[in-house]
Amino acid sequence: MTDAENGAETAATRSGFVALIGPTNAGKSTLVNRLVGAKVSIVSHKVQTTRATLRGIAIHDNAQIVFMDTPGIFKPRRRLDRAMVLAAWSGARDADLIMLLVDAERGLKGDAEAILEGLKEVRQPKILVLNKIDRVRHEDLLKLAAAANEAIGFEQTFMISATNGSGCDDLMDYLAKALPEGPWYYPEDQISDLPMRQLAAEITREKLFLRLHQELPYSAHVETEKWEERKDGSVRIEQVVYLERDSQKKIALGKGGEAIKSISMAARKELSEILEQKVHLFLFVKVRENWGDDPERYREMGLDYSQ
Repeated sequence: MTDAENGAETAATRSGFVALIGPTNAGKSTLVNRLVGAKVSIVSHKVQTTRATLRGIAIHDNAQIVFMDTPGIFKPRRRLDRAMVLAAWSGARDADLIMLLVDAERGLKGDAEAILEGLKEVRQPKILVLNKIDRVRHEDLLKLAAAANEAIGFEQTFMISATNGSGCDDLMDYLAKALPEGPWYYPEDQISDLPMRQLAAEITREKLFLRLHQELPYSAHVETEKWEERKDGSVRIEQVVYLERDSQKKIALGKGGEAIKSISMAARKELSEILEQKVHLFLFVKVRENWGDDPERYREMGLDYSQ
């Protein structure tokens, strides 16, 4: 007997891409991790932490929602900056729906205002998400939402806290219904399109910034050079931390190697939890002057060097 004969209707599956765009440090990576329910994007207090568009995949009801965590949009000053901003806007134009994330504390000043102007040229449907609402008075939130909606015709406005999850269920309900009908793009158990070697490098980069965010420029880069599955079920990972100057190398190593040991321990712990196996992590710090002008590094990060 079919479902129809039983009087039950199977809901059609939905799927689509949702691009998160917004100023730097608006909380995009934190929100993606919250909505996916797992760590797929690195988070730090350092601005411009996310460099290329990363995809986090969530299932909600009958929908597969592919979140595109784009780099923060800001006024670019050099080649790497320009490539990151281009990646963010390219991600927005490739999506089925655009989610503008605004830090409610900072409001529409500076980069947020410029992004609103840029969005006027993008045809995809857009929703507004005000983040960090637990830090702002309700009256101010309403004024902020009204000002943003006056500038852009948003389909819907949501007020959330990516940190504690407030408002996120309503957001997911909306997205699951807003995406077009169609088959899912990824297997049901896949949460990211990022290769594990690259995710491992991103996790180490996150720990580097969390440990040294005051002293170290955000241009530090990490690459996974070796990945060896061992007979005892553990994995040996070798990574290189690339810096632009010798003075940065001393900061990354720390006195007696204390800093790099701390970074390695934190990265190894998180990687062990994600991989569910013992991890032997070895970090090497190298200076590669002007790596920000090396086309190979851009290819590694999925960025356009020509900008």
